[in-house]
Amino acid sequence: MSVGRKMVYHVNVNLLGRAVLRWHRLKAERRGGAPRGWKQEYLAPPLSISPRTKELISRHYLAGRYAHLGRKVAWVTSGAPVELLKALDYYVLYPENHAAVCGTVRACVEISGEAENAGYSRDLCSYARTDIGSALSGKTPVGKLPKPDLLLACTNICQTVLAWYRVLAQHFRVPLILIDTPFLFGEASEHVITYVRRQLEEAVPVAETVAGKRFVERRFEEVTQRSRMASQLWLEILERNHHQPAPLSVFDQFIQMAPIVEMRGDGFTVDFYAALLREVDQRIAQGVGAVTKEKRRLLWDNLPVWYRLRYLAEFLAERGVAVVASTYTNAWGELAPMMDVNRPWDSMVRTYLHPILNRGTGHKLATMIRMIEQYELDGAILHSDRSCKPYSIGQMDQRDHLVRECGRPALLLEADHNDPRSYAEEQVANRLDAFLEMLGV
Repeated sequence: MSVGRKMVYHVNVNLLGRAVLRWHRLKAERRGGAPRGWKQEYLAPPLSISPRTKELISRHYLAGRYAHLGRKVAWVTSGAPVELLKALDYYVLYPENHAAVCGTVRACVEISGEAENAGYSRDLCSYARTDIGSALSGKTPVGKLPKPDLLLACTNICQTVLAWYRVLAQHFRVPLILIDTPFLFGEASEHVITYVRRQLEEAVPVAETVAGKRFVERRFEEVTQRSRMASQLWLEILERNHHQPAPLSVFDQFIQMAPIVEMRGDGFTVDFYAALLREVDQRIAQGVGAVTKEKRRLLWDNLPVWYRLRYLAEFLAERGVAVVASTYTNAWGELAPMMDVNRPWDSMVRTYLHPILNRGTGHKLATMIRMIEQYELDGAILHSDRSCKPYSIGQMDQRDHLVRECGRPALLLEADHNDPRSYAEEQVANRLDAFLEMLGV
């Protein structure tokens, strides 16, 4: 990187950008309290760390805007082995996280409409449509997305990413690394482990060529260690909800999970979750529950409904219902024990083979049953997500099993995680009311 480009990056990202974002964070922290219209009689005040969360996310996208002044950019799937790229100092962007931001600010319909106008069906995942639409039009609520120099897709979350990333590779005319992770119906065989490890090893020379740097094993081990530490802290935070009342709801978790997904492997992510854990422990010590009058405790299965998080949180809290555990947020912590800095290659293979979406529906059912027992839950809401078919498949049978085997009622709630056109609020409210009546609320 030339001295001039390095200076422009440093001024915009590390000096001016960081100072402005820090000022906004300090201003929000001084203001404190709940936002306008917050139903404080039912919900605890927002987490004090929330302004810091916003600052981290904003800094991430700011760094991306200027990344090409000094770093190579990789776009990756959420289940990709990002530690390989972090070891080569790539700036890493997760299109799924960007799409979730679009959903949260309700920009999905406009942006995904660009993809639909280009011929992409509404039957496609709304994350894919949102990011293809953004790539085609340049529209984004985060200012500007950096063009990728490399794409990395791993099939451990779904098969849609195969076509999605091929579209991106053709559009941007950049190399695409595909990591095929065989679906696990049981334990991973040695053949499967060897097959995936070979793919990861073969990906390194491609990533080195694009980065213009040599892969250093020690750097890889350091990144793996930070990933493990952050994932372990995240798991500890989630498990604090064994406490009653639960100190944070899954709606809090959906927001606070952003760093563990898109900033995994960074030192500041470890610091962030250490601070969040301290705040959660403080809430427990003070007897503060996310829902002020917790009467019932529920499980959430599948992705969140990003554009109606607050509505759902308030609707349930008003009735004394706390949603305290989620298979989705748990997925980013449960594999932490598989990460081993002393055997980074083997541990990475096993970690990225075992996400919940790369395993059979029986495994997900067993996970839900375990969580119901450990968190002492009264029932479950299974989000039947129009966009995420791999996560939604088998939910009808899983619902029935939860009723028969656990004696817990379970609601199948139809929506879409990102596209509000597949969401009917009156229907959702009616079904929730009927379900809560079964719980005696």
